[in-house]
Amino acid sequence: MKELKIGDKAPTFLELTANKGSTVVLYFYPKDFTPGCTTEACEFRDLYEKIQEHDAVVLGVSPDSPESHEKFIAKHGLPYSLVADEDKKVCQAYGVWVEKSMYGKKYMGVERSTFVIGPDGRIKGIFRKVKAPGHAKEVLAAL
Repeated sequence: MKELKIGDKAPTFLELTANKGSTVVLYFYPKDFTPGCTTEACEFRDLYEKIQEHDAVVLGVSPDSPESHEKFIAKHGLPYSLVADEDKKVCQAYGVWVEKSMYGKKYMGVERSTFVIGPDGRIKGIFRKVKAPGHAKEVLAAL
């Protein structure tokens, strides 16, 4: 699969189609309730109103279950939707389901990444191998 670039048509899925005509901040993260993912989710929560001022919405995507997402949203008061990508089809379509390595052990997982998708369905911005702290501010500045 070729790597997505700015200007490419964003791969579609149900929640993205539902937001057609809006700018979508689509962020991929590994797992609900982990420290980095909680930091990232809460920073997007805290900047959500400012993001909306740019006629943008936020969608988070991870392989967690809908039930896990519901608990994560409730615990942290997230004002945006999380997509349960249990079969990893959305992660694969965006090229973020990758081989990772920890302590010399290789495994498949989500590369923390964000895509800004314009109202026309084309990719306007790509952030790869994101560090969670401060990332939401970086995305807001790019809107």
